[in-house]
Amino acid sequence: MSDTDARSLSEPHPRSSSEPHPRSSSEPHPRSLSERSETKRTDNAPARVGVLGGGRMGAGIAHAFLLAGSHVTVVERDAASADAAHARIGDSIRRSVERDPSLDETELAGRLTTGKELAAFTAVDLAIEAVPEDRTLKDDALARVEAALPEHATLASNTSSISIDDLAAGRLRPERFLGLHFFNPVPASALVEIVRGAATDAATVESATGWVAALGKTPIVVSDSPGFASSRLGVMLGLEAIRMLEEGVASAADIDAAMTLGYRHPTGPLRTTDVVGLDVRLGIAEELERTLGARFAPPDLLRRMVAEGKLGRKSGEGFYAWNEER
Repeated sequence: MSDTDARSLSEPHPRSSSEPHPRSSSEPHPRSLSERSETKRTDNAPARVGVLGGGRMGAGIAHAFLLAGSHVTVVERDAASADAAHARIGDSIRRSVERDPSLDETELAGRLTTGKELAAFTAVDLAIEAVPEDRTLKDDALARVEAALPEHATLASNTSSISIDDLAAGRLRPERFLGLHFFNPVPASALVEIVRGAATDAATVESATGWVAALGKTPIVVSDSPGFASSRLGVMLGLEAIRMLEEGVASAADIDAAMTLGYRHPTGPLRTTDVVGLDVRLGIAEELERTLGARFAPPDLLRRMVAEGKLGRKSGEGFYAWNEER
């Protein structure tokens, strides 16, 4: 799920729409700009990228494309939110420069634009919707973005559970629409899940595969299915871990240790849920329960913790206490 702080880009919303990927210490380096290929895969990032939503996920996506050489425009619901997004991405750029002094902070920041008008997307090659994981909200956002795009542009949703075919039903050019599911945190994650809808043409999938490679990440291509590959598996493991905690099988730390030490997972399912956000996991679980059945029914403990505002790292408390800066 995407972590912009807006509902319909007009009111705050806490949800983020990204399941995390196991940690990676690598981060992509800049690559040169190139013309977009209409018919075949390119391993160069698109020249101009638009991102709708500048929360945690949108900012991370923007940061990744800046490092890959793209000019990036982030659109938010109002000027204050756009300024906050600009500052958020600027902080990410500075951290990248600290890790890699060969990067030019001024040059990177010079390719970033933020604002509140979708008219800024009229020249982009790729637009990515990164608003909260709500079907109605995403459909409205995609329609507004698509109306501003040039005919050649690709439109993508950063959904982690909503059907791409359902979202494609209202699109003007469904053949140029697909899912690009980034993972939280975007700069450190190694994976992007490319979700191919029934109407998505092969050239669009090929271009997206090359773009993901240009970010220094690994693409996987999946057909549209509830929860795709990553969320469906990740959420099932997380829900069972929450049920085990609810039943008193073991402590959160010991449940996580069973997976990190016994199965060599980089992080345990409960700590991962804290990083994703309990509200996010709840939203995905509800969507999967609706589409795949009762095996994805959210545990009462998860519902109760969300109602109490215990959302994980972003709220300071979840299955663990988080004292780091959020």
